[in-house]
Amino acid sequence: MSRRIILGSAAALVILGGAGAFAMAHAEGQPPALKNSTARYSAPAAEGEGSFTFTTDVRAVSGVRSLQVLAWPAAGPFTKNPLTEKDLVGADPATCKPAGEDTVRCTYKVTVSASEAAESGTGRWHVATLATADNGDTSFNDKTATFTVG
Repeated sequence: MSRRIILGSAAALVILGGAGAFAMAHAEGQPPALKNSTARYSAPAAEGEGSFTFTTDVRAVSGVRSLQVLAWPAAGPFTKNPLTEKDLVGADPATCKPAGEDTVRCTYKVTVSASEAAESGTGRWHVATLATADNGDTSFNDKTATFTVG
């Protein structure tokens, strides 16, 4: 082989290797991403409790450490003073199970008694989330999903 071909091939390998390393480093620095988020509310029946369920897929290259969830009324106190990431640090955690190479499916479910439903009122509600990756990166969204309490 000629020296020029060998040097050209070596240069191409260095460039491709560097591009691959850059892509991997870039992917590692991405915050967790949520998709396929759904929120469902079932009102309590005369003889039983209702429920609220939120489900989402969370993807993070380094892995997912946790997902905190908080449902809040659209006409409530957070309208004037918006929620922050700090507000969700102590919120209830969702239960997450593997759903792919670097994705987990997280579900948050609570029962709702008739008295809780009466106290919370009716109308539009939002679901706020705080996803934390294993490497410490976070992703906060104060309106990940919306549902109606009727």
